[in-house]
Amino acid sequence: MAMEIEAAPLRAALGATPTDSPAWAESLPVRLAVAPAAGGRPNVILAVNGSDPITGVPCIGTTAAALTTQVVLNLVDHPVPDLVLSVGTAGGWSRNGSEIGDTYFAWPHFSCHDRRIDLPGFQAFGDGDLPAADLRTHAEALGAKLGVVTTGDSLDESPTDGARIVENGGAAKEMEAAAVAWVSHLHAVPVGAVKTITDLVDSAVATPTQFTANLAVASAALEETTMALLERLGDTA
Repeated sequence: MAMEIEAAPLRAALGATPTDSPAWAESLPVRLAVAPAAGGRPNVILAVNGSDPITGVPCIGTTAAALTTQVVLNLVDHPVPDLVLSVGTAGGWSRNGSEIGDTYFAWPHFSCHDRRIDLPGFQAFGDGDLPAADLRTHAEALGAKLGVVTTGDSLDESPTDGARIVENGGAAKEMEAAAVAWVSHLHAVPVGAVKTITDLVDSAVATPTQFTANLAVASAALEETTMALLERLGDTA
């Protein structure tokens, strides 16, 4: 997860307790917590990007997300996860029928909408289209929607980014999932995403205004859906 305000409700619901990063990652802002299996729920490692030590703001974006994912997949005191989930908030579009508070599970793939590399042979790498774990049965049971989760390092949507998103059928626009997916795939670990909509990109209301107004409500919905998904994953493990 990227932001503490998104992660706090889930950490509390899990009853997760802090754990140390490996020695090589002690200088990184990553925050880890562990919730042992309980009831039908599997073991969970909750990783948050943390705050930038220079500016003090949450480390949102692909660089921090990649670092956090690598830390989790290198925890020597824990087995390699069966599944990595990128969990957080996202933007959506009313043109796709999205509403504030909707939750999307990534399917069938992740994508990058702002990696434009106009060099021979780099198109596929720039697009970053990587398969998502098949959580369709869980999405249906939990009332979540399915769609391409598309990632970029800007909160807004430029005209060029917008054209790429339309071309690739993006349904949820955010700033971490494709980076999480890339690192997970390097380790041959399945990766999915759970994203709750805080703002409608094609609304007349500015994205930052919507995001701020809806973040707390969306984070609560995100916690509820993610906890329900974890219970189901434990039951089907």
